[in-house]
This record gives sequence, structure tokens and C-alpha cells, in this order.
Amino acid sequence: MTNGHAQNTWDRGFLIGIITGGVIGAGLALYFAPRAAAELRKRMSGSARNLGDAAKEQHQRASAHVSDAVDEITRKGQTVRDQVADTAVRGAREVELFASTAKPDRRTRHGKILSAPGSRATRGRGGQE
Repeated sequence: MTNGHAQNTWDRGFLIGIITGGVIGAGLALYFAPRAAAELRKRMSGSARNLGDAAKEQHQRASAHVSDAVDEITRKGQTVRDQVADTAVRGAREVELFASTAKPDRRTRHGKILSAPGSRATRGRGGQE
């Protein structure tokens, strides 16, 4: 019976150990649970705040990048606009110069210059010479 008695003692000791461990574990869980929940809330609010700050910073960087790109495009557009305007003015001057030099001189046999058709001098005579 010694073997049976030893087995009963071991079973009883094991059962007491499980119960004692469960009670101690439950007590520790109750003791640390409120602190853990408060700590978890604190960590979560800190993480949310950090995430918000990171999003705000990223938004500011993106806004600055877009603003710089808009400024650069505006500057290039103004340069192109100015170049087109200068080219148009030069073209108009060239057309005017070409038109003024292309008008033929109307001379008589004696070398006297007559006015061109449509000019003030010929308009007074009905456009006829």
C-alpha cells in the first residue's frame, strides 16, 4: 500500500498546486489588469497622436511640393508667354517692314514719283491717275 499511498499524496499535492497556482494567477491578473488597461489606453492614444503628427507632417511636405511645382510651372508659362509676345511683335514689325518695302514706286517717264494706288494722294482723285 505504500505505493498507493504515495500516488494519492502526489495526486493531492498536484491538485493543491493547480488550485493554488490558479488563485495566485487570478489575483495577479486582477492586480495588473486595471494598470494594463490604462497603460494600453495611454499607448494607443500616444500612437494615435504620433500617427496624426506623421500624417500632418506628410501633408505639409506634399503641399509644399505641390506649391513648388505650381510656382515652377507658372514661371515657365510666363516665360513662354513672354517669348510668344516678343515673337509676335517681331513678326509684326517684319511684316510691316516687308509691306513698306514691297510697295512699288510709281514713277513717270521723267522720274517723278507718283503716289501708290489707295494712298491719300490718289484717293482725292477717285483712285484714278
